[in-house]
Amino acid sequence: MAKRKEDRNNKGNIHPERIFKQPNDLYNAFIEYKEHLKQESANWPKVQYVGKDGMRVTDSPVLPLVMDGFEVFCYSRYGVIEQYFKNQNGYYDDFVPICSHIRKEIRTNQITGGMLNQFNPSITQRLNNLKDQSDITSGDKPLEPLSYQIYKSKDD
Repeated sequence: MAKRKEDRNNKGNIHPERIFKQPNDLYNAFIEYKEHLKQESANWPKVQYVGKDGMRVTDSPVLPLVMDGFEVFCYSRYGVIEQYFKNQNGYYDDFVPICSHIRKEIRTNQITGGMLNQFNPSITQRLNNLKDQSDITSGDKPLEPLSYQIYKSKDD
């Protein structure tokens, strides 16, 4: 039986042109991204007037971790990293645990920031597919089937 094309190209499940050789290399890039966000926050000053005299105080906001932001950060420094997270054809099997951890760390950052009102809670909910579901129509009573009749006018 002939080998499939992807089996021939996927010798040892290692892509021949990997940007990151080891999972820790990708995680180190993620740590760099988090440090970059701390520095980048200085570009978004938050001005407040505090005290009885309204003294002007400027501080830097906390910027949320965002998966797209991490990909953009890596693209400008290393190249495209999307393939590590998609793991197409199993080339990046050894990166699955670290990619999962990065995704969860980003999600945790967004949800915690939203709960503490550091980030817009509504946007946080949408980004993370969170929604508050409550039944406001039936009062938790079972819904009965809807029936209807169609009447024809005498002109038809």
